[in-house]
Amino acid sequence: MRPAQYTLRYTSAAHARVDVEATADFRLLFVLGGELRGGAPSGPGDAPAPKLLLLAPGDSLRASGAGRVEYVTLSLAPAFVLDCAVRARMTRDDALITFRERAVAGDARLTRVAHDMAEELLRDDAPGRDLLFASLVEQALVEVLRRHANIQRSAELELSRAGLVDRRIRRAVELMHAHLERELPLEELAGAAHLSPFHFSRLFKKLTGATPHAYLASLRAARAQTLLAATDLSVTEVAERVGYSSSSHFSKAFRQATGLSPRAFRNALVRA
Repeated sequence: MRPAQYTLRYTSAAHARVDVEATADFRLLFVLGGELRGGAPSGPGDAPAPKLLLLAPGDSLRASGAGRVEYVTLSLAPAFVLDCAVRARMTRDDALITFRERAVAGDARLTRVAHDMAEELLRDDAPGRDLLFASLVEQALVEVLRRHANIQRSAELELSRAGLVDRRIRRAVELMHAHLERELPLEELAGAAHLSPFHFSRLFKKLTGATPHAYLASLRAARAQTLLAATDLSVTEVAERVGYSSSSHFSKAFRQATGLSPRAFRNALVRA
């Protein structure tokens, strides 16, 4: 199981209460035994005795069971859902995915997959467990996307004075500006854009002309130039302020960006 992309949980309880708070993830709740009834403040009411509940990012749910209820909850990262839709050739990487309905009375194919998930969750450390989970999760997700999803072009593009801007890339750039002093792995930048690392990197370079790593390095070099010119911080302190734990690594990156070492850059300013 890959928790960064999805999580699976099996529950069997008498008089079960299900409280799902609004999050950034997609949630699929498969009812395998008993009945769950309830509504959700952020969406339409549930159909009678639903067997599948579909929650998009931002949705919440309150439901309860009169007797014993058995269900499987599958949480999915938005980037993983979009990546799966792109790999299945259902859309491009600029899509917005929602659900056509909140509650489904029955879906035989998805019910079979959910039972397989539950059976595997109840096994302890069976060989090949993670591989089987990955296969079952993607099978369930593809079926949901085929039968119950609305896939539309995203409203993430906006027209500004600088031209056409993608809000997803802008969020990643804002994260860079706000946290130049610390490590920013590709996965975190992609997460801010709600894209998989692969599709984020491709879209970022397409729109900016640079890789995320190169763009971040240029921002750090620009901030370092300001700090060297306007403060008395040592080179080591400047390096730390712009996210480099090693002064030598910082000096190398700064020289690549400006053609000068940090000390030579500061000395040139003093002479000028």
